[in-house]
Amino acid sequence: MAEVMHMIDSEVFLAFSTYATIVILKMMFMAPLTAFYRFSRMAFANPEDTGIGKTPEERKKMLRSDVDVERVRRCHLNDMENIIPFVLVGLLYSLTGPNLASALLYFRVFVGSRFCHTVSYVLPLPQPCRAFSWLAGVVVILTMAYRVLSTALYL
Repeated sequence: MAEVMHMIDSEVFLAFSTYATIVILKMMFMAPLTAFYRFSRMAFANPEDTGIGKTPEERKKMLRSDVDVERVRRCHLNDMENIIPFVLVGLLYSLTGPNLASALLYFRVFVGSRFCHTVSYVLPLPQPCRAFSWLAGVVVILTMAYRVLSTALYL
């Protein structure tokens, strides 16, 4: 038990906690951003969300897909597909006793890549901006996963 408490008090774990919290909050911000785009474009997915329409015709027109809303939704989905693995693998990685400088580099590159990915997705910036930012994050996760497996491999 003392070893676990020591690992939790480590600088690497505290750094991981900081950067994981930043990307989780960033991911959570995508839901209100989607709502903003829905209201600003008057494009809703559910009939009950069209209550601000005065007539049935207005409400029916609000039930539609919008390119910008879908772009933000896909960005949010991509966040979930990448941030959740980062949090899980990053937690395991931080418990393997890595060097603080290496850990900080991984955590910072991942966080930076997610912010760049969001900006390049939502604006939208031309490819390969989004692809490179996504790839940088995936490489970080795979590198940390390799460290976890090579440190704690039990077969």
